[in-house]
Amino acid sequence: MTGQHEQTPAPAVGGVADAECLVGVRETPLSVDECLAAVTRPSAGGIGIFVGVVRATDHNRPVVDLEYSAHPGALAKLREVALQVAAAYPVAAIAAVHRIGRLDIGDVAVIVAVACPHRGEAMDAARRLIDDLKATVPIWKRQTYADGEIEWVGCG
Repeated sequence: MTGQHEQTPAPAVGGVADAECLVGVRETPLSVDECLAAVTRPSAGGIGIFVGVVRATDHNRPVVDLEYSAHPGALAKLREVALQVAAAYPVAAIAAVHRIGRLDIGDVAVIVAVACPHRGEAMDAARRLIDDLKATVPIWKRQTYADGEIEWVGCG
């Protein structure tokens, strides 16, 4: 799947119009600044952000190579998840972007950002967004360990 980015008009869900919902599945580097700008609103007193980065070890084993791949329906599912979170919390704006392709240690793999009237709501909504994204969006991680073993990890 090639990188996809979506921020086009659609009906509002839970008070969040598509113009206030940034979602993307991309082969290019992700930007925390872009996600922060996408959710910054005068009505929001809190913004919860999670940034997932590629770590050097997994299961106490050194990782030497990592690649994410996505099902063609991943972007639509990501949008669905974001709008479900927006319907469950007082969300002013929401963003979720995931990287695909080969990544290096330290690269940003995923960013979620949620703006709400208060910090607690924003943090709770951001946690639910990343947890639901990881549990349901069809994006998979292939990682190679230093000993040569390859592992596929389902993110959804």
